[in-house]
Amino acid sequence: MAAGLGFKEFLTGDVLTAADANGYLASQVVMVFASSAARASAITSPQEGMFTYLKDTDVTQYYSGSAYVTIGGTSGGKVLQVIQATAATQVNVSTTTFTDTGLSVTITPSLNTSRVMIIATHSGSGKDTGDTSATFRLMRDATSIGTLAAIVGTTGSSLTNISNVTISFVDTPATTSAITYKTQLNSASNTAKAFTGAGSGTSTIIAMEIGA
Repeated sequence: MAAGLGFKEFLTGDVLTAADANGYLASQVVMVFASSAARASAITSPQEGMFTYLKDTDVTQYYSGSAYVTIGGTSGGKVLQVIQATAATQVNVSTTTFTDTGLSVTITPSLNTSRVMIIATHSGSGKDTGDTSATFRLMRDATSIGTLAAIVGTTGSSLTNISNVTISFVDTPATTSAITYKTQLNSASNTAKAFTGAGSGTSTIIAMEIGA
């Protein structure tokens, strides 16, 4: 993509060259793309001031020189997409090392200015024998972004359940690449559980893209 040459008014009889099309017209029109991924594939070197419209999210954006910026309030503060995943397999953890619970969700933000709200609810968390303190944490790919400590079990009881343990977090990933959010669990001592078998319910994780 050629650098923008500014504004030019074409007159009857003018010969429109490839340089004119790339240097003038491309910077003076609103280019329509199916998605931000399609735009990135078509425009590898965007120029400051270019305008584009994305059909999948119904937003118009201009290129600021470093990023695409949404015009107006068409997407600001609104939920652009919601992805949900569930898990119901029992996980036992008896170490202080954080271990994947198996609850995860993958989302691909449509805008690099979007925020992603994560709500992860674990159903039927508990312990086997003896007291323990279990900690859940939320991960963005390999990065920890939030933790929730829960005391699980009391002296003298063989099994104690917590009906729900919820982690919520608003993330600003600044990317349009796929992101996986997941939960992990560790235990200070003895054995902590997540998804403790029949009757304890299904755990859920929800990722919501919110326009900035």
